[in-house]
Amino acid sequence: MFVLDSRLEQDTLLLGDFPLCRLLLMNDAQYPWFILVPRREEVSELFQLDTAAQQALWQEATSLAETVKDTFGADKMNVATLGNVVSQLHVHVIARRRDDPAWPGPVWGKHPAQPYSAEQVAAIRSKLKLVLADQFRFGE
Repeated sequence: MFVLDSRLEQDTLLLGDFPLCRLLLMNDAQYPWFILVPRREEVSELFQLDTAAQQALWQEATSLAETVKDTFGADKMNVATLGNVVSQLHVHVIARRRDDPAWPGPVWGKHPAQPYSAEQVAAIRSKLKLVLADQFRFGE
C-alpha cells in the first residue's frame, strides 16, 4: 500500500492524483513548487519502477512542467529527483523566475518558507483545473 513519507506530508499540500503520481504543492508561496510522488510502495530510485511506470512518470512530469511554465510564467523550469533527505522517490517541478528570492541559486534552504493562504491554494487549484482536467483527479 502506498504511504506518503511523513516529511512530504508535513511540508506539502495535496492537490490530487495523476494516473501514476500523487501531486503535491510545496507549502511555500515564494515559488510555484510542485512534487510528484509515484504511488508505489518502497520505491526510492527511478530504476526501481518498471518501464511503463518510468514512462508514465516522465510523461506526467513533462506535462506538469509545461503546464506550470505556461500558467505561472516561469523563466526556467527546474525538474529534479533528489532524495538525500526524503528517500521516497519524488520529482520536484519548480517554476523559477528571475525575480524570485533565490534566483539563480537553488530554492532549498535559501529563505524560510512562507505558507500559502487558503485563497492562494484555491487560485492555484483553479488555474490547474483549467488545463489538467482531462488527465488529473483533484483531491480536496
